[in-house]
Parts: sequence; C-alpha cells; structure tokens
Amino acid sequence: MSHSYYNILCIIFGHKITYSNLAGLLSNLIYKYAPIFIQNIGISIYGYKWKKRRFGGIFKSEYKQYINRESFTRNDWINYQNSELKKLFNHAQKEVPYYKVLFEKHHIDVNKIDLISLKEVPYLEKSTLRELGEKSLLSFKKEYGGEFYSSSGSTGTPTKILFSSAMHQRWSAAFEARIRNWAGLSIKNSRGTIGGRRVVLKGESKGPFYRYNYFEKQVYFSAYHINYANTSNYLEAMNKYQLDYMTGYAMSNFFLARFIEDNNFKAPKLKAVITSSEKLTEEMRNTFKRVYGCKTYDSYSGVEACGLISECEYGKLHISEDVGHIELIKEDGTNADLGEIGEMVCTGFLNYDQPLIRYRIGDMARLSLKQSCECKRNMPIIDEIIGRVEDTVVGQDGRKMVRFHGIFINIPKIIEGQIIQHTLSQFEIKLVTSNQLSSEEIDLIRQRMKSQLGKIELNINIVESIPRNNNGKFQAVISHVK
Repeated sequence: MSHSYYNILCIIFGHKITYSNLAGLLSNLIYKYAPIFIQNIGISIYGYKWKKRRFGGIFKSEYKQYINRESFTRNDWINYQNSELKKLFNHAQKEVPYYKVLFEKHHIDVNKIDLISLKEVPYLEKSTLRELGEKSLLSFKKEYGGEFYSSSGSTGTPTKILFSSAMHQRWSAAFEARIRNWAGLSIKNSRGTIGGRRVVLKGESKGPFYRYNYFEKQVYFSAYHINYANTSNYLEAMNKYQLDYMTGYAMSNFFLARFIEDNNFKAPKLKAVITSSEKLTEEMRNTFKRVYGCKTYDSYSGVEACGLISECEYGKLHISEDVGHIELIKEDGTNADLGEIGEMVCTGFLNYDQPLIRYRIGDMARLSLKQSCECKRNMPIIDEIIGRVEDTVVGQDGRKMVRFHGIFINIPKIIEGQIIQHTLSQFEIKLVTSNQLSSEEIDLIRQRMKSQLGKIELNINIVESIPRNNNGKFQAVISHVK
C-alpha cells in the first residue's frame, strides 16, 4: 500500500492503522454499503466465530466448577480467595513488569499476601491502565488467542483489555452460571440485545432497526432508533424470531417497553429481561412485568472482567467471588461496613495475561445489612450499585438514548468527555485532552454524533476539567430536555 493511501485511511478512520486491523476496517466498509440480507449473513458469520471463541475449549469444565462452588461455605470462599490471590501475585511478580517494580518498591511479599494484607498494595488507576495496559501491564507469558477489547469509552478514552481464548471461556462460563442460569436461561435460548454495537449505521435510517445473528439465535436491535414511530419494527423482530428474553442496556430496554405500552401493542411473553450498564429502577421492573409478563434480573460487570455482581432468583444481588475480589472502600480508606456505601476496588482472578490488581473501576455499591439469602449461596449481597444513572438524550424524532458508545474511541488524546443536550437540536461536548485535537479528530467526533442523532448543532469545547458529583464521578451525559 502506498504511503499516501495509508495517510488517507488514517484520516478517514481517525486513528493509526496497522496492517493487522486493515481487514477489519475493510469489512466495516463492506458492511456499511451492503444490502441488509448480506449484513445479516456477515453478522451470522461473525456470530459463529464469536460463539466458538466463547463457548468452545474449556467453557464446559469451567462452567461446572462455577456451579460446584455455589455450595461453598463462607470459610470455603475465604480460603479460595486467599489461594487465588497468592497464585495471581506470584505470577504477576515473575511475569508482569509493572507489578515486579511495584511489589519491590512497596516491599510486598507475594507469599504472604491474603485478603487482609492486600490493602498494602497501591490502587491501579484507570489512567495507568490506559497508559500501560498494552505495555508493562502485560505478562511475558501469555495464553493463546489474545485479542484486545475496548470499553465503551462513554466517559473518555476507552480502556483496552486483553482476552485470550481461555480467558474468554472462563468469563463466558461465569456469565452462563451466574447470570443466565439464575434467570432460568442458558446459551440455548434466543435473545434480543440492545447495546452499543452500531448494526444500523445511518442515524436517519428508515429501518429495519435490527439485524439477525443466526448461529446464536440473537436479534441485535439498534439502541439509536428507539422511538414511538419505530416501535412496531422492533416488535416485528421479537415475534418473527420468537425471542425468549431481552438483554442489554437497562434504559434502552425500558424505553422500548414503554413505547410498546404507549402504542397499545401486545408484546410476546418473555422468560426474563436481563439488564446491565445503567441503574435498574422499580419503575423499569414494573414496566417489563406489565409488557413482557416476566421478571427482570440486574447484573454488573465490565469489559475489564475483574468483578461480577448478578441477581439470583430471589432478587438479591450477589458478588461472584471466583471472578474476582471486590473491596468496598470508604473515603477514609477503610472497608465499608454492612449498610454502607464504598467505592469498588477490584482484583480479577481470570486474566493472567493482563492482571488487574486493586483496580479502581469507577463505581460504588452499598453492602447489604442482611447477608443471607433464600438461595442459600454464601456469596456477599449488595443492596444497590450506585453511580450508573445517566441522563437521557431525546432526538428531534422522539428517539431516546442514554449511551454514546464509540464517540471518543480511537482518539487517545481525549482523557474525559461529557455530552450535554441543551435543546432537541443543540448539543455541546466538553473534552479534557492531553494535547490539542486535530481538525480531523474534531470532524470525526462531529460525524459520529450526527450518525447517531441526525442533523444537530454541535459545539465542542476543550476544558481543563469536568465537574464531579458528590460520589466523585462526572455524568457522561446530561440533558436539559425533559
């Protein structure tokens, strides 16, 4: 490829291009202009590869172990976590440059580490993960099939997490055992997903607003076209593909269910709704119950895969202590007591290629006063996960969105970003950057916003800092349109 063509591609896609990811970029171009039936074929081919990666290999054996550990006593869990910490720390000291230096500097004896002495280890900040995640935070010795996956980047430059094939299967087994199974489901059930993936690329598309993944029996709905007028198209897919459950963003699923109700449409009866990414409210639960005739199950995780909280069949949120150790830390650095709120600090047990030890993931939770559950699983109980409520953006055609996946992705100069809606057509983005953005990067942000919202007025302002709420976090999305 000539140097001039390479530079043109870098400008088009807004970031440096390596020859290894060029095929992916070309695939995206083909998808963009392909007819819908070709897009469905492409999504199904990708779904087949994705299914094999997550549910092949060690998935079944790991799944059985997750099920077996649900009968653990509290002492069993403490012993298990102490054992996992020692294995993780020994590996990190020998194989991961960042931790080798850190442990030496702070005189950490990896052979004596346990749940109590873990506090001697400094926090891993999100800024450090962004800076060193592809460098000194990686292990010399890696498992086969490593691929980097990005977080949504809704609050700034995304983090990139390395998943080996085996790591993906361990993580998927946890999801199967602790999320789908607890909701009475399995990987065999058909599902509808509302998430950040842009399956319908045009902001002003006339539909259909979904695509189909044949090999996983998954309908992927657009999160960016949900409004009163488009509801019948979403419902058409639910009936056509006989969905068993809905999953994905809590707010987007809620908007769709409410529009179904407002239209007086009859929705199919589902087995469950499984939500994530935003705070699940009682209003949402009640709406899903009325519209779909089923229970809703909340869950909390992240692409970092260092912590998992999920709702059991009795409505309690449990921490899966075999995925990772979650500390709840108060402002004074002490552990939160029962009934108190603490910041989640996570140490993951599944990823040895890129270990995350005492990682400040950026969310807070309240530990329940009552630490017993009818399900008889001796896993810590959380009352609520705090800090996941975002304002809703309303489009000129009535579409509603709470997530802006990908607006800031692959623009590493962006440290933090906040999207503000002033009127139906007037938007502002506040950015904290490490260096001045190029005109191409600013144009890319504008293009991405308009692809999600259609024709809008957008001001982009570079600021020194973004104001924080009382919990120390800033709102990624603010809307003054109610």
